[in-house]
Amino acid sequence: MPTAGEIRQQIESEIERRRRLAVPAFAGGFLYLLSSIIISQTLKGAPTVGLIQGITPALNGVSSPTVSPRAPELKFIADHTFNLVTGSVLAAIAIIALTLILLLLLDAAVFRRPQTWSYARPLVLFGGIAVAIVSVLHQVVSAVETHNFVSSADHSSHAVDQALTGATPNVVIAYLDLLAGLSLAVGMIVTMMNTLRVGLLPRWLAMLGIVTGLLLFFPFGGAQLQVIPALWMVMVGILFIGKWPTEPPAWVTGEARPWPSAAQRRAEAGVGAEQPAPAPAPARPPSSRKRRRKPSAGDSAPATD
Repeated sequence: MPTAGEIRQQIESEIERRRRLAVPAFAGGFLYLLSSIIISQTLKGAPTVGLIQGITPALNGVSSPTVSPRAPELKFIADHTFNLVTGSVLAAIAIIALTLILLLLLDAAVFRRPQTWSYARPLVLFGGIAVAIVSVLHQVVSAVETHNFVSSADHSSHAVDQALTGATPNVVIAYLDLLAGLSLAVGMIVTMMNTLRVGLLPRWLAMLGIVTGLLLFFPFGGAQLQVIPALWMVMVGILFIGKWPTEPPAWVTGEARPWPSAAQRRAEAGVGAEQPAPAPAPARPPSSRKRRRKPSAGDSAPATD
């Protein structure tokens, strides 16, 4: 159990780190989205090989054409190396900013919850640095391999496969990319789960962070879905700069203050509690006295002797 002095020192340190990381969080979000747009828009103009184009050599009786139908694709990549490398550098800067954000959140969560998984920090640190480096190396290796392909006289299908995936540098980069992406994704998901447990992030923002971790490992959806990691970093930047509508209490107290669940909020507000049914009104007993009917003029008088 930390003392009051240790809690005060931790809060002051977190305030200073949040202040320094607010602008990088904003910049990281915009740079990540910009990198996705640059790379996706550049590759959108690359020539594609349809089914008919791919089987045309075989239909003409040529099993191994001297010029692969995919050769124009590699020439396109070689001609647009600058855009692709620039996009990867911007992505690497954004990933470094993301890594620093996660390290701050994880350190704050560990202080408030010491039983947090101890391997989360090395996963975030290794994964973040490795993903940033690999993202640049991937485009650099691709630029070198496609340039060598264009400069050589061999434009066969085997040469295309070697330039894209088969060469040793491509294989090494592919394995490093898989390992780095998995490490960063697992580290980020664990970090988000612990920020929920101690109340450092609003529930929806932590869930958005989990989706961001998944997108870092499964980069599907193109630039459309890559707006989610960008949005998450911008939202965290707003929190760090102190402009969030309601400051999470865990940052202020230095202690775990989990966000209440929907059921807990309903219980505290008294919504959904069963109300006792009103007791039925007692039935009015019938009067024992019969009301006499006033005789009318048409009634006959009783007979007299």
